[in-house]
Amino acid sequence: MAEIGVKMEVDSDGVAIITISNPPVNAFAIPSKLLFNRFSLICLFSPFFSHSNLNQNDRFLISDFFSRLNVMVFLIVSLKEKVGEAMSRDDVKAIVLTGRRGKFSGGFDINVFQKVQQTGELSLLPDVSIDLVLNTIEDAKKPIVAAIEGLALGAGLEVAMGCHARIATPKAQLGLPELSLGIIPGAGGTQRLPRLLGLPKAIDMMLTSKPILSEEGNKLGLIDAIVPSQELLKVSRQWALDIAEKRKPWVRSLHSIDKIGSLSEAHEIIKLARQQAKRTSPNLPQHQACLDVIEEGIVQGGYPGVLKEGKLFNELVVSDTSKGLVHVFFAQRATSKVPNVTDIGLKPRAIKKVAVIGGGLMGSGIATSLIVNNIYVVLKEVNSEYLLKGIQMIEANVRGLVARKKLAQSRADKALSMIKGVLDYTEFKDVDMVIEAVIENLQLKQKIFGEIEKACPPHCILATNTSTIDLDLIGEKLRSQDRVVGAHFFSPAHVMPLLEIVRSEKTSAQVILDLMTVGKVIKKVPVVVGNCTGFAVNRAFFPYKQSADLLVLLGVDLFRIDRLINNFGLPMGPFQLADLTGYGVAVAVGKIYANAFRDRLFKSPITDLLIRNGRNGKKNGKGYYIYEKGSKPKPDPLVLPIIEESRKLANLMPQGKPISVTDQEIVEMVLFPVVNEACRVLEEGIVVRAADLDIASVLGMSFPSQRGGIIFWADLVGSKHIYASLKKWSEKYGNFYKPSRFLEERAMNGVPLVRNLKSILLIYRFTNPS
Repeated sequence: MAEIGVKMEVDSDGVAIITISNPPVNAFAIPSKLLFNRFSLICLFSPFFSHSNLNQNDRFLISDFFSRLNVMVFLIVSLKEKVGEAMSRDDVKAIVLTGRRGKFSGGFDINVFQKVQQTGELSLLPDVSIDLVLNTIEDAKKPIVAAIEGLALGAGLEVAMGCHARIATPKAQLGLPELSLGIIPGAGGTQRLPRLLGLPKAIDMMLTSKPILSEEGNKLGLIDAIVPSQELLKVSRQWALDIAEKRKPWVRSLHSIDKIGSLSEAHEIIKLARQQAKRTSPNLPQHQACLDVIEEGIVQGGYPGVLKEGKLFNELVVSDTSKGLVHVFFAQRATSKVPNVTDIGLKPRAIKKVAVIGGGLMGSGIATSLIVNNIYVVLKEVNSEYLLKGIQMIEANVRGLVARKKLAQSRADKALSMIKGVLDYTEFKDVDMVIEAVIENLQLKQKIFGEIEKACPPHCILATNTSTIDLDLIGEKLRSQDRVVGAHFFSPAHVMPLLEIVRSEKTSAQVILDLMTVGKVIKKVPVVVGNCTGFAVNRAFFPYKQSADLLVLLGVDLFRIDRLINNFGLPMGPFQLADLTGYGVAVAVGKIYANAFRDRLFKSPITDLLIRNGRNGKKNGKGYYIYEKGSKPKPDPLVLPIIEESRKLANLMPQGKPISVTDQEIVEMVLFPVVNEACRVLEEGIVVRAADLDIASVLGMSFPSQRGGIIFWADLVGSKHIYASLKKWSEKYGNFYKPSRFLEERAMNGVPLVRNLKSILLIYRFTNPS
């Protein structure tokens, strides 16, 4: 805590250097008398922290929470005080505002937004935009120059834009990423960025949440000069004095209009941006809100724009969209903490060389992820033909990354030099890890693991990419079962960000930690899960296609189902997804699920009929949709007779007539069974925390991030509604919809599905004493 604060030093030249310090990124925090009073009140009752009802983790969370509140009170108030002091001192001519330890500011502490969302108290968000940035900084009577190093993001950039000039070091990051959290810039960013950068680039930066480097900012006018780090303060001081002595212009960016262009041009730019946002982000209200505020400022002026910005910011920060996105933000970061793995003092071992067995779609994708991140790969196949195809797929993957500008050509060339194809185990003698990626066949996997245990060194991690098969069965005949782990990638493996790390009761903590480290090296988000059929993500989502099939057999149009699920926010509906994965995989995986979950399985004749009619989805261009090169998938009317045949075989339609359901009911009938199975995953302890299943559903199944993940969304909907709906459908359509015990208990007791609620509820009570 000693490093947190705002310091001011005045040199003999009359320039006050004000330095913000709040490690690690000098985040701004939000002041509130209400918070201060509550913090003081709790301090009076500090003995509560030793209460026997609180475990060590609860006490830590509460202590950390109130520490953060104290910082929130202190930091911006202190910044205002220092600026005010500099204004009142006769020996101060100008001010330089900077951040400590090579970073200007990473913006507001996102914990603040989460606390607002948990409590619903907008009073935690005072008007920083006008009070601090406009009144204190931009309208100051002495010039203020921002000296930017490292990064100026979010409120950090907004504060810098309120200054009268900006000097930066090379490669400093500048951005307004607020829309990625479901909100808009709330400290004048929607008004000042267009005036400094020009409207097209400012809109692009805000809507994509992508930062730019200081070099680009300098070319466009956001940055006044770029200087080496060691000269940053020297140049900034001189710049501030030059403004004070009228040798350089005194620019108040909120009043600048020269980069906006004519009103008609601005309207056209915003109109095109609205159309693009509707196409790419139809379920994200913050995009249109941001454009509304930008337009207000252009038409009515900067100050009315700032007022509207504040109003919409307050509305968005408590919206379900922002709650979901903020939850995902924290959920992703929480995955790096695994009890009895990351907290017991282990150090990750270096993984320099990995063998991948199987060069098909998954194996080639895994190998691609490894080599583009400087890990040597030995790719093994059963014959030269398959090996050549595997190498060619890897080369195509790398070329695709270069074409999409995800990889520089020089790095691509190096990556392709780091792979070696083999037909035996000779090269396995010095590998640090093996990842088996063959078809979902238990006997084949057992045979391979028996062979690699003999061929690999004793420290080698023995990993499988199986998506469904129980890990204990794969390794049951091995001596080294502590080295067996699941490394479940999602297709395409070199693109999808999730790595599901599956541990059995025998998997060592060291192996889990090593694989987590590899996951981070290859830019995946590792989520550690327990061992069961389907593990966490596939286990939770195995009813997804089955529930859609059941609806079709009840008479619902399959293309309507896909359209509604797509409108809900998933990139494609269950039938298009089935086309993409292929029906052969569906049949193989279906047998595994049938053995594991026969009490709640729904078996549909549709897939078998499709295969019998020569359809295998995207693989052969014919499935529920038609696939033609260069065109988007189109619904295939020729599949409808097959659907009709399926309905006759199933004979589920009441009195032979299609059921009547609303759009909302269709979405719920497809997704509530997924929630139900996710509840069983929670009850069985397959995931460390509910948030892990949320982030896994977002990154592995592309569940819409703005909905926070499958469990978070379910809690927004309400366990009582989900339970009542499933119970009603189970009485009509059978055990497939039967509510789980976990869901029933939570619904009956009015408790959210998310686990470990004690600390959250305690914090809520403290911040809501009434």
